[in-house]
Amino acid sequence: MQVTETLNSGLKREIKITVPAGDMEAKLMARLTDARNKVRINGFRPGKVPVQHLRKVYGKSFMAEVVNEILNDSTRSIITGRGEKAAMQPEVIMTEDEKEAEKILAGGADFEFRLNYEIIPAIEIKDFSDIKVTRQVFDVPDTEIDEQVKRIAESARSYEPKTGKAAEGDRVTIDYVGKIGGEAFSGGAGNDQPLVLGSKEFIPGFEDQLIGAKAGDEKQVTVTFPENYQAAHLAGKEATFDVTVKEVAKPGELEINDETAKNLGLESLERLREIVRGQIENQFGSMTRQKVKRQLLDQLDASYSFEAPSKLVEAEFNNIWNQVNRDLEAAGRTFADEETTEEEARAEYMRLAERRVRLGLVLAEIGEKAGVTVSDEELQRGLFEQVRRFPANQQQEAFEFYRNNPDALNTLRAPMFEEKVIDHLLGQISVTDVKVGKEELMADDEDSETVAKAKPAKKAASKKAEAKASEAKAGDDAEEPKKKAAPKKKAAKDAE
Repeated sequence: MQVTETLNSGLKREIKITVPAGDMEAKLMARLTDARNKVRINGFRPGKVPVQHLRKVYGKSFMAEVVNEILNDSTRSIITGRGEKAAMQPEVIMTEDEKEAEKILAGGADFEFRLNYEIIPAIEIKDFSDIKVTRQVFDVPDTEIDEQVKRIAESARSYEPKTGKAAEGDRVTIDYVGKIGGEAFSGGAGNDQPLVLGSKEFIPGFEDQLIGAKAGDEKQVTVTFPENYQAAHLAGKEATFDVTVKEVAKPGELEINDETAKNLGLESLERLREIVRGQIENQFGSMTRQKVKRQLLDQLDASYSFEAPSKLVEAEFNNIWNQVNRDLEAAGRTFADEETTEEEARAEYMRLAERRVRLGLVLAEIGEKAGVTVSDEELQRGLFEQVRRFPANQQQEAFEFYRNNPDALNTLRAPMFEEKVIDHLLGQISVTDVKVGKEELMADDEDSETVAKAKPAKKAASKKAEAKASEAKAGDDAEEPKKKAAPKKKAAKDAE
């Protein structure tokens, strides 16, 4: 086998490999000899079939197997032997001339092919001692726990139908159809929707207009969607809702005690409070970690400047760009609505893609040198956590999909590896804890380099890309259930 480098430019490589016809012939004869004792051909006793007859019958198919074996084995060994790491699976280029291909399969010509690939650049890991981050810490007060427990108790409160007008605190059950300019809009209708008046679950002004309504009443409610409404095509627009009140019910006494917890399947109120505290602390802890991680990645990004493999950047850009366009389409908006142009947005998201690829390579190198790995047990736990995000009737199918698709499973392994590398780095750098209030922790870091680099568009389309751009890599998240467009408030409030 002859290996000749035909291109070495930046990260791009092209290697020409020539396997002499004699070597191909030897490999073919070895296969034919091995097959001689296994095949059964009419007219010949087992093991007595002449090799030349076998060659006539199976020669081309066996030579095709020899070609595939050479491609599979040599590609990896050649690149490794050169001390290189391919950024992506190399492109294999073989002759397209049918006559030449026939000669190779017949053993009458050398087998030549080329490998085109990009290498991962050598990355010299720098000292971490100069990296300093501030970790914002919010100590969850008992009042926060009390408020959440009260909301849970409210959701479990019993209601009894009543006659007469609905008052604040009553629950109405309604059907509604939303219209803008007299035309019904997608996602703006609902049936048998329970709504506690005064809960502020729906957009401002909606619930107030139902106070005083009675069962059987038909009312027209007029509201204006907030400027920051999650469905950008509805934001700031006036809408009318044709509402039918089907039932009015008064609340039972609000009780927050052990019996309330037992009705929720827990042994005591204390246990309920423990669970609520854990959930809230995890929620704010995630915000803290994301801000720390953003600071860390920003400083790593500033410390490393090298050419990133163009194919990796292109693949990353396509992921971001496809998401941006899906978001714009779902919101019914254009780049002009986002105060940018497609050209400007492409340039900005390409820079984001380059950043993500560089950071991914840096984190991978740091993790490799530190011996960071994701164990099979950790991957299994991650798989179960991912599967639980699917509806119950789809969980088994999702589990089988990941188990049977190594590439899909790697989309879980990559972010887990990244988080472990981040943990390793946090043990190496200077981290200063600062106590902050809830509002400060929840505020966006608009001056963050990461965010600044992610903002050609200001609203829905850019926000998902901003979140993804703050990560070096990202696994494929399961899609969250879609919320109705109206008349509920924006999703962030619903999740509080």
